[in-house]
Amino acid sequence: MTARIISGKEVSAQIYAELGARIASFRERYGIVPHLTVVLVGDDPSSQSYVRMKSEKCRELGLGSTVIRMDALTPEGEVLAAIDALDRDEGVHGVLVQLPLPGHIRETRVLQAVDPRKDVDGFHPVNVGRMVMGDPDVLLPCTPHGIQQMLVRSGVRIEGSHVVIVGRSNIVGKPLANILVQKRPGANATVTVCHTRTQDLGAITRTADILVAAAGSPRAITADMVGAGAVVVDVGSNRVEDPTAPKGYRFVGDVDFDAVKEVASAITPVPGGVGPMTVCMLMWNTVEAAWNRLGR
Repeated sequence: MTARIISGKEVSAQIYAELGARIASFRERYGIVPHLTVVLVGDDPSSQSYVRMKSEKCRELGLGSTVIRMDALTPEGEVLAAIDALDRDEGVHGVLVQLPLPGHIRETRVLQAVDPRKDVDGFHPVNVGRMVMGDPDVLLPCTPHGIQQMLVRSGVRIEGSHVVIVGRSNIVGKPLANILVQKRPGANATVTVCHTRTQDLGAITRTADILVAAAGSPRAITADMVGAGAVVVDVGSNRVEDPTAPKGYRFVGDVDFDAVKEVASAITPVPGGVGPMTVCMLMWNTVEAAWNRLGR
C-alpha cells in the first residue's frame, strides 16, 4: 500500500479561490479592501523571505498589504508605539508581527500589544482563551487551522478518530489539540499530545488514526511508529546537509516519508504539505478580521 498524498498546494488553491470571491464581494458591496500590515524588525533573511511571500500573496488575492520595516536596534518602545498606531488605524484589519524579534525586545509584550480583533496570527492570550472555549468567531492560529482544513477538505474523518500529536508547542501542538477536540464539525476527536518526556512514544503513535508530527526533529517518526492505514500529517521543516542538492542542503520533515508512505493511508509531503497552508490561513484570517469588523 502506498499512501495517498494530501497536497497543501491543492487545498490552499481551493481556499484562495473562495477568498478571492469574498474579497471581490467586500469591494463591490462595502467598498472595503481587507488590509494586512506586517511589522518586521531586523534583517533576518528567513523573516524577510516570509514577509515577501505574504506580501506577494496579498497582491495576488487583491488584499491590501503594508510592511513596516524597523532596524534591528529599534527600541522596544518604538515597536510598541507602531503597533498601537496600527491598532487604532481603521484602514488596517490584520496586524502581524514577524518572529523572531531581536533579543532586546520582549516577544510576549509585543504580541500582547496587538488588538485581538486584528491578531491574524491567533497568538494573543484573549484569542487563545476564546479558542479553548470554542468561540466560533475567533481568529485561529494559522498552521493548526490549516492542518484541520487539509484534513477536512481531503475527506479525512476527524470525528471519533484518535489524533496523536507529537509536539506541544504554543504554535502548533497545543492549539491543534484544542481545535480538534471541540464539539463541532471538523473536530470531535480524541486527542493525545506527546512530547520529549513521553515514554515509549511508538506505543502511543501506533494507536493513532491521525498522526501529526510537529516535534522539529528530522525524520523522527519512522515506519515502525505508524499504525497501518493511519493518516500522517508532517509539520516539520528541517534543514539537513545534502551534497547532492544544488545548495548543499535540503529540507525534510519530521517523518521518514519514503518509509512511512508505504504504511500510511494518506500523508502530507515536505515541502508542499502543511507549509502552503500557513500563509493561506493568514489570508483567511485577514478576510475574517475585516468581516468581523462589519459586525456580522
